[in-house]
Amino acid sequence: MMNLRLEGRRCHAPARMLALSVLACSAWLWLAATAFAHASLVETNPADNAVLAEAPAAFSMTFSEVISPLSLRLVGPHGSSVSLEHYELRDRTLKIDPPSRLIQGTHVLAWRVVSEDGHPIGGSVIFTIGAPSATPPAAAVGIDWEVGTAIWMAKLALYLGLFLGIGGSFALSWLGKGERSGTVAIHIILGVGLVGALLSVGFQGLDALAVPLRRLVHLAPWQAGMSTSFSRTSVVAVLASVMATFALVAKGGWGRLLSLAALSGTGLALALSGHASAAEPQWVTRPMVFLHGVGIAFWTGVLTPLGLALARRTPESAGMLRRFSTTIPLVLALLIVAGIGLAVIQVRKPAALVETAYGLVLLAKLALFVLLLALAVFNRLRLTEPAERRDAPAAGRLARSIAFETVVAVLIFGVAAVWRFTPPPRALEIAASRPAAVHLHAARAMANVRLSPGRVGQVAAFIEVFGKAGQVLAPREVTLVLSNPASGIEAIRRPAQPTGERNWRVDGLVVPLPGIWHVRLDLLVSDFELVKLEGKVGIRP
Repeated sequence: MMNLRLEGRRCHAPARMLALSVLACSAWLWLAATAFAHASLVETNPADNAVLAEAPAAFSMTFSEVISPLSLRLVGPHGSSVSLEHYELRDRTLKIDPPSRLIQGTHVLAWRVVSEDGHPIGGSVIFTIGAPSATPPAAAVGIDWEVGTAIWMAKLALYLGLFLGIGGSFALSWLGKGERSGTVAIHIILGVGLVGALLSVGFQGLDALAVPLRRLVHLAPWQAGMSTSFSRTSVVAVLASVMATFALVAKGGWGRLLSLAALSGTGLALALSGHASAAEPQWVTRPMVFLHGVGIAFWTGVLTPLGLALARRTPESAGMLRRFSTTIPLVLALLIVAGIGLAVIQVRKPAALVETAYGLVLLAKLALFVLLLALAVFNRLRLTEPAERRDAPAAGRLARSIAFETVVAVLIFGVAAVWRFTPPPRALEIAASRPAAVHLHAARAMANVRLSPGRVGQVAAFIEVFGKAGQVLAPREVTLVLSNPASGIEAIRRPAQPTGERNWRVDGLVVPLPGIWHVRLDLLVSDFELVKLEGKVGIRP
């Protein structure tokens, strides 16, 4: 695909070096991005590390986006695992019915879900009933590098089919006016995209279930893949590819109608899943994704047939070039406006461009886009008009420049496919709002302390105090003390205000640094008794 001229011509050495360099960058960005998670768990009940006097009547988990459960299980104190099959999903909150009898000790609620953007996430919530026991094992889940590489390759193949394949079919039907150059190449690209769309479902299922690549031959990954929002993208992409294929062999109005429907399918497929489509407000983001996808397909899709037509100096090449030159300014304007809007919604602040993996991928894509745009501007100012006048040398130079444009476009697709593994700063901000919690206990009393949000800056502390056996304990005063000896920060004392029978609160508390903080509660139970509860809590940057 790195070569526009399928007859065997090779790209120039600089193009090959650029391709290798950017693909190497893409691989590095992918490896760096796999450490991040996607849409996050915002709140749980019971809270993580909570100690309860009695078994909860229900579990609940609230996420930053709408999710679909894949696997829910409860691991008991002795390591026994129970699948949780009874649950109710209300907007972003998942309510789960626990087993009928939960024994005393420490439990792990292990979960794996698919977020609205089509990406699987998983984790565990630890809570204790009565006295803490040894934490039962709960396998951590993460993306397998073989599965991740397969997902990236299938995503790239899908983009090639949607943009170069379907876009090429549209270009021949609407701009070619009888031009057939590149028909075979577009058929091949559509086939590659079709395979990528189909395999992506299975790879998505492997990732959703956190199983290795060899399990692709089993039915379960395909079923799991079809249960995610990406299945809608895959189905629409397949239908659009089929319509684009038939548009290449159909004649007249039917061919144009099929290619137009296929081009619309490109935008629709991209708008049905992914980070950008899942962002709020979706009545804005989904149309933006649609316009962005259609604009990319229109621009890059014309490169293969137009470049080959110019290289062969066919009779229709000048007319095709003229029609493309007339329409591309408006399409490019819509593409840029939609792209800027999506970037603003996802990135939120300029610093995130260099502080997050998503931002680094965006910068790499923007650098390639600027190069592609510069090539297009140069072609329009220096080569388009002579080529329209059938100047043979100018047409040849334009064909070679378009070949280079195609290489850059493919590199952009490869970099954009890395976004599959990088949560946008928008999602990271939501994740950063998660509270940090710690359970404190001593011989006389216990307490749960929750700092919200659990990151550097101004936080509110929510404190629940109760007796060792879970009974109500009504101290006269409660003082929260935070310190970070490793960073040289001495005790920060704040008196708590009562908000209920066993609940206290501290407002306006500032945590200046991330890291492990020492937490102490001073409970004045009576004039002659002061109970101190101590523990540690992690504060995120």
